[in-house]
Amino acid sequence: MHPHARFSGGLFPCLPAFLLALLLCAWAVCIPAAAQQRVERYGMYEVVLKGKDAGNPFIDLELSATFTRGGERFTPEGFYDGDGTYRVRFMPPAAGQWTYVTHSNHPDLDGKTGSFTAVEGANKGPVRVADTHHFAHADGTPFRPFGTTIYEWAFQPEPKKLETLATLKKAPFNKARMLAVPPYKPGYVEGPEKLSEFPFVGTSRDNFDFSRFNPAYFRSLERDVKRLSDLGIQVDLILFRPYDKGQWGFDTTSDAVNQRFVRYMVARFAAFQNIWWSLANENSYIRHLTDEDFDRYFQIVQKYDPYQHLRSIHNADRIYDYNKPWVTHVSLQYYNAVKVFGVSPMLRDMYRKPIVHDEINYEGNSPSRWGQLSGEELTRRFWVALVGGAYATHGEVLESAKVRGWIAGGGQLAGTSPERIGFLRKIVEAGPRRGLAPIDQLFVMNAAGEPGEYYLYYFGDEKPAEFPFVLPVKGLRKGMKFRADIIDTWNMTVTPVPDTFEIGEPPRYRVADVDNRVIKLPGRPYMALRIQRVGDMPKAAPEPARKPAAGAIVEEEL
Repeated sequence: MHPHARFSGGLFPCLPAFLLALLLCAWAVCIPAAAQQRVERYGMYEVVLKGKDAGNPFIDLELSATFTRGGERFTPEGFYDGDGTYRVRFMPPAAGQWTYVTHSNHPDLDGKTGSFTAVEGANKGPVRVADTHHFAHADGTPFRPFGTTIYEWAFQPEPKKLETLATLKKAPFNKARMLAVPPYKPGYVEGPEKLSEFPFVGTSRDNFDFSRFNPAYFRSLERDVKRLSDLGIQVDLILFRPYDKGQWGFDTTSDAVNQRFVRYMVARFAAFQNIWWSLANENSYIRHLTDEDFDRYFQIVQKYDPYQHLRSIHNADRIYDYNKPWVTHVSLQYYNAVKVFGVSPMLRDMYRKPIVHDEINYEGNSPSRWGQLSGEELTRRFWVALVGGAYATHGEVLESAKVRGWIAGGGQLAGTSPERIGFLRKIVEAGPRRGLAPIDQLFVMNAAGEPGEYYLYYFGDEKPAEFPFVLPVKGLRKGMKFRADIIDTWNMTVTPVPDTFEIGEPPRYRVADVDNRVIKLPGRPYMALRIQRVGDMPKAAPEPARKPAAGAIVEEEL
């Protein structure tokens, strides 16, 4: 029906002509506003276009769109999604009205325009580096990664996926490391876990067409990334990996294929707010790729990801240079780094970036030595990492005749460490907003916190019977008062110490309680001590003027 028809045929016969015109004008103005699509800030807006499937759109296509709001401009790449459908995805970083125009060498896709409104919502935005060694969402909310490993979850049958999601909903983990491409396993070729879709068109190495991606495969992967996002879990998405054993050839593809793959992944997944890019798992085991190749792939991600999601790479027998500018944080597999105190602080000083120990061995009963930790030992390594100012990632390989183990594809957790890791997470998230930092890393390696405010000591497998109340001098003033809690990290208890401690005049290095009191400890392993300042801050005494004698050597000592 023509929009004027309802008013001209007697619907409002008594209204004056000018009033009819006013109504029509208001109605016409309201239609676009009411129909305009609304998307939450940090949500996803899609431009969906139809066009002819000419040539090979995975090689020949150029497609992007420029999204504009005031002085803000973002130009994400688009991608072909099969059946003549093309998409450009955008994650609006600010509320307000956004307009867009498409650019393409495909006439059906070029010059399309539109607009939408971004509104405030519950999204916190992508995770970024914060305060040099820590993380926060784009809206400023701190993020402390307590990750887990589910390498092959995205390739499992749907019932197994649902079981994993139900487990994660109750688990303490807020980050998951997972592969974007399946490794070769006989069960993925035959049997109940047989894969129905692959990243490339084809079903075996004999007929894979490495020039064409399989959109159905990536749509399934997107659904799984979204499911984890709905649970508040960041996805550390691993782009490359070894493990094909000469069967599928996904780990021996050419540089040209790899570059197309990286750009396709960025085009499809960068608009998900919960993505972290892991360029590879055990990168040096992909023997035909060098560090220079990975430099190039890093730079492609950096160039084409408009939102600059976190980027790192997981090492094997050769550690990648994490100092390179396109690396945002350290994703380390070096087991000895969390066996003892003091290594994480050194790594923080070396890289000046967040340190995430993404593989520290796994709790399990695997015949492989990397999967034989007890729950106590995995929990201990988490604590060593955290009081070093770093982070760690969980993994479990408790295998049986019926269960392959958590890291292989999720399912149910059977270990004793996850609950204790959750207990640690609560303690850390209730601590300093900026995160834990070493207190006096050259001489007091088992303590982290915020000088003058918060101290978290961890004693590991030692069994101290007492703790003399003595703190490193940094940040302290005479008259400061503190309370303490004894934490049993294995039995997950917090016992307040009844005394309030007060420090005297700070000397050069360490300052004790004015009455030289000590805190009695139970003499068991895996104990920790939390010390927090209470009461008002005492006024600082005026600094006396100091003038070195003529010819004296003034030395700053750590």
